[in-house]
Amino acid sequence: MDGLLDRGIRPFLTLYHWDLPQRLENQGGWARRDTAMHFADYAQVVHEVLGDRVQDWATLNEPYCASLLGYAGGVHAPGRLEPRSAAAAVHHLLLGHGMARAVIDKSLGISLNLYAVEPVNPDDPVDIDAAWRVDGLQNRLFLDPVLCGRYPSDVLGDLAPLGFADNIKDGDMALIGAPLDWLGVNYYTRHRVTGHAGGHTPEWIGAEHVHNVPGGLPTTAMGWEELPDGLFRVLKRLHAEYPRLPIHVTENGAAYDDTPDAAGFVEDRARQRYFEQHLQAVEEAIAAGVDIRGYFAWSLLDNFEWAEGYAKRFGIAHVDFDTFARTPKLSGRWYAKVAGANALPE
Repeated sequence: MDGLLDRGIRPFLTLYHWDLPQRLENQGGWARRDTAMHFADYAQVVHEVLGDRVQDWATLNEPYCASLLGYAGGVHAPGRLEPRSAAAAVHHLLLGHGMARAVIDKSLGISLNLYAVEPVNPDDPVDIDAAWRVDGLQNRLFLDPVLCGRYPSDVLGDLAPLGFADNIKDGDMALIGAPLDWLGVNYYTRHRVTGHAGGHTPEWIGAEHVHNVPGGLPTTAMGWEELPDGLFRVLKRLHAEYPRLPIHVTENGAAYDDTPDAAGFVEDRARQRYFEQHLQAVEEAIAAGVDIRGYFAWSLLDNFEWAEGYAKRFGIAHVDFDTFARTPKLSGRWYAKVAGANALPE
């Protein structure tokens, strides 16, 4: 933190990016209410140490992934296939967020991974219903309690068989819905959904009822469709449907199969184009009245990409995982100019 501040770089700190201590997981993890209380204690300790140097704090990164993909889908840690535990984890993660909010007196937000969700056939009631259910589990299950202090009634109905409401105690929603200073938006792609057979089954609760169907767009190495307009739609929706507060795009980026030359340089024009198109979508959202204060490229470095290990490279700087040498890619050099000018090139 001191090094960042010495160089005039404003740090944004995320308290939790899925790194639950194994001891707490052995005790039940986020399926247990106690874990939210432990998280609040942790937040207070970190705040005591770094609060004099960090003004901008995020409590959680992508609670959707930590809960539904971790406890129901088995995709991320802890790799459990327990829908009832996943439903409890959703609420307890958000409760931990609210409890941390109560002990941190800085500029505070939360980063949610949001998607543009659309039916394959916009005239088919079955597809419309499937898309609404996916939107509920992916977007509204987290946006509504954090920004409006309540869970969506239709999602509560969908999660009722898993005992979701049993996890909610008096006073929880007031904590979870306490006013934020900003909202973090992580965006990568869309969900194109049908309620009929076809496509592939996603890894969330109720997945047997819905299917994702690719729409023929270019894809990244993750198999995610590239849809810059989806970012515009997500940002515009927040502006139109939710209480307005400043927005930071806290993650946006793409993995490609990078091939470095002999000097370690990667001429990643596809990634440069991805960033340029998505930053144009951000500009369009600002022009439409959305209060966007910042944009973070994911990611500075090639990293350990969770279930994908080191196979998928998102960085704007290439990392040689044998020597740990770091070399800015073409996209990194381009992004440095954009960030320095605070504007896209003419």
